Amino acid sequence: MQVWTVVLTVLVGIGAAVDVQKRRIPNVLTLGAAAAAVAYHSWVGGLTGLGHSLAGWGVGIGLFLPLFLLRGMGAGDVKFLGMAGAWLGPGAAVTTALYSTIAGAVLALLVGGWHGYLGKAFRNLWQLLLFWRTAGIQPLPGLTLQDGPGPRLPYGVAIAAGTIATIWLM
Repeated sequence: MQVWTVVLTVLVGIGAAVDVQKRRIPNVLTLGAAAAAVAYHSWVGGLTGLGHSLAGWGVGIGLFLPLFLLRGMGAGDVKFLGMAGAWLGPGAAVTTALYSTIAGAVLALLVGGWHGYLGKAFRNLWQLLLFWRTAGIQPLPGLTLQDGPGPRLPYGVAIAAGTIATIWLM
């Protein structure tokens, strides 16, 4: 295991813990750690490292940005995946997003089940899909992150799990 993978593991662990406690991931962590990744990879890999890190950040941001624009995910979660991508690079950012989505689905089932919300969650999902079919893909008032009635997921936990899975399987 390389030193930067240990650093990234610690960073996503901190981010997940803060998200569970405060339901937000601060910019000092997401943007600061992304800047540290860019600096580290530039130092170690020169312009190639710089490009690789910036591309990873961009891919990470780009993959979850649509969910933020649809008001289904917070900006901190988007930046958290971007931070992981800055450390991992663009290809591994895609893998991390995939593993994070799987972990997020498991987390949603656990939280929904714990709160007795699973049936309502599946009805809401069906309602959202019907809305998108008729109105196009856009936020559905009453089912956004700001005004949805369901329990909130600390999605930083899912992103941390996806990042750790990516590191482990690299």
